[in-house]
Amino acid sequence: MDAPATPLAATQDDQFDLLVRLLKLGSFINAPMKEGVCDPSGISQIELKVMMALAGEGALAGHDLVEIMGVPAMNVSRALATLRDKGWIEDAQDRDNRRRKPVRLSAAGEAAYAHSLPAAQQVARDLLAGLSPRQLRDLAGLSDKVIANMTDWIRAHHEGVKLG
Repeated sequence: MDAPATPLAATQDDQFDLLVRLLKLGSFINAPMKEGVCDPSGISQIELKVMMALAGEGALAGHDLVEIMGVPAMNVSRALATLRDKGWIEDAQDRDNRRRKPVRLSAAGEAAYAHSLPAAQQVARDLLAGLSPRQLRDLAGLSDKVIANMTDWIRAHHEGVKLG
């Protein structure tokens, strides 16, 4: 009699293959976000991602954005400068660390972000069409677990990064 298989045990190869799929998903999602959200809003993908991070996490410093977005500091710096020129971000205070220079969305930035949401929601509908309500819930739950692991990894590898 054969030994029972352990279907729930993922091998390192399975995990690596899934990582490659996630990287591919991350790359492929850029085109619909650029064409469907960024271009109509007149912003770059980095600027949109900064706005999304600030909308979701609250005030963040530039180095925090670099770490959580995984993009070069120069790209974040340019995005922050453009958003500041548009009046969409403003300085925030960090009462625990006066040297830290966080920014947050301004009222105009919140309005611009809200204006981009219908286009982002349409991209979501287009890309997730065909998934059942249960598949959407399962994907959301799995995404939350992976995001939590990523957040833990960032905190463990990059001291001082503030995440919500």
